[in-house]
Amino acid sequence: MANDANPKFEIPNEMRDFAEKSVEQARKAFDSFMDAAQKASTTLESQQEEVGERARQANASAVAYAEANIAATFAYAQKLVRARDLHEMVAIQTEFAKSQVETLTKQINEKGQFSGRRPETK
Repeated sequence: MANDANPKFEIPNEMRDFAEKSVEQARKAFDSFMDAAQKASTTLESQQEEVGERARQANASAVAYAEANIAATFAYAQKLVRARDLHEMVAIQTEFAKSQVETLTKQINEKGQFSGRRPETK
C-alpha cells in the first residue's frame, strides 16, 4: 500500500542512453569552442603586448572559470541522465545547485582579490 502512495518513476535505459549521447556531443562541441577561444585569447595577447599583467591574468582566469563552470555543468548533466528515478534527479539537482553557489562565491572573492578590491558586503 505504501508503494502505491509513492509510485516510482523509472527512466527507460534508451532515454538515458540517448541523453548521454546528446551530452557527449555537446561536450565535444564545447571542447572545439574552447580550443578556438583559447587560440583567440593567445592571439589577442600576442597582439597587445602593452596590456598589463593584470589584464592577462584576468583573461586567463575568465577562461579558466568558464571552463570549470562548463565542466561542472557537463558532469551534472552526466549524473542527471543516469538518474534512475525522480528522487535521484532531485538529489543531483540539489547537490549541483549548492556546488554552483559555492563555486560562484569563491570566484567572486578571487576576482575581488585579483582586482585589488574587496567584494562589497551588506
